Amino acid sequence: MDRMVNCVKLGRELPGLEKPPFPGELGQRIYDNVSAEAWRQWQAQLTIMINHYGLNLLDPETRAMLDEQMEEFFFGAQPEMPEGWTPGNQKGGAPSAKGGAPARK
Repeated sequence: MDRMVNCVKLGRELPGLEKPPFPGELGQRIYDNVSAEAWRQWQAQLTIMINHYGLNLLDPETRAMLDEQMEEFFFGAQPEMPEGWTPGNQKGGAPSAKGGAPARK
């Protein structure tokens, strides 16, 4: 049976991740509060950001920026998706979780 979580991103009870996505406090927080479906949405968002901005994942500053974007995506001021949102009704490119391009350092 799937482990259920009250997903902070999607605002309803859904199956959770099988294990924390990575070690540490943020990985545990995601495991406890984010559904597998919302995690898949983050992975799609992450791929778009990496490709659009040509990010180098070996750069520590890039990794730190992506960690900030991930935390904002799941736990920011308005983490839930807009009412009526479905993955099929996205238009155009995907801005960062804050509504604009990620800050480049």
